[in-house]
Amino acid sequence: MPYIADSRPAPPTVIGPATKKATRPSDPLPQSLIDGARVAKKEVFDAGKHLNFSPPKGVTTMKEIGLDGRGISPIAASEPFPLSPPKQSGKSEAKYSVAGVDLVQAFDYEIANINISVKKDCVAGSDYKQEPDVSAFAWHYDSFPFVCVTMLSDCSNMVGGETAIRTPAGDIKKIRGPEMGTAVVIQGRYIEHQALKAIGGLERISMVTPFRPRDPSIRDELVLTGSRAISNWSELYHGFTGYRLELLEDRLRLKMKEEQKRVDTKRPFSIPNMTAFLREQIFFLEATVAELTPVEEMD
Repeated sequence: MPYIADSRPAPPTVIGPATKKATRPSDPLPQSLIDGARVAKKEVFDAGKHLNFSPPKGVTTMKEIGLDGRGISPIAASEPFPLSPPKQSGKSEAKYSVAGVDLVQAFDYEIANINISVKKDCVAGSDYKQEPDVSAFAWHYDSFPFVCVTMLSDCSNMVGGETAIRTPAGDIKKIRGPEMGTAVVIQGRYIEHQALKAIGGLERISMVTPFRPRDPSIRDELVLTGSRAISNWSELYHGFTGYRLELLEDRLRLKMKEEQKRVDTKRPFSIPNMTAFLREQIFFLEATVAELTPVEEMD
């Protein structure tokens, strides 16, 4: 199995809230939004019925933004692609890795977070020309290797909403934002980016689902910076350490199989190979310990 601890640059530092206490949103959701989200009849999710995936028409590569060799995939971000059909019908047989690498959900606690922006007064789209590139979030790196952003609101009357990417040279590249029922994928752990404000409309709701590489031999540089301040710390740390221990177990089993194959083929033991593997696991465990910082109970 490959050892990548020393073969790539260190990941960017993720800056997040310094609070030691998880907090709840300060503003309640409008009752109209809550009422509109109610469903008369619950329905079991069926991917064949409720999803209508088609691959994106294009992607932006890490090389194109000056980050060739960084991250875990050559893909930086995708253009918006259909994920859920306007009418719940049809079935997609497409098999396509938008991210350029096989991914799995980060861990059970981190299923997704929902971003909700509600405006009482709708701003005319013409005002957008006077205030271009107003950001909804500051420049940042994500805590997770990849995220998938799915748009849940009707954006037909909105202007803006792109994702801006800042290259190492300081240039800005914009990725078109998703429309209702579509999604974009971005390797945000390694790309400095920000979401630009969408002007117009009364609400904008998006779902952000975090992912990590499925292959246990691929470097995993997931951190909890963005989750700690909005999570139940006990459940968060349980899920985080659980997946990290499972990942370590998978790596050890792969290494044991590799060693048995070496013995079967009568090749000599490699001290450099084994020490490199063990050092990488020590680094992995130290990185895990570093994420387990004290957090006060949520109100």
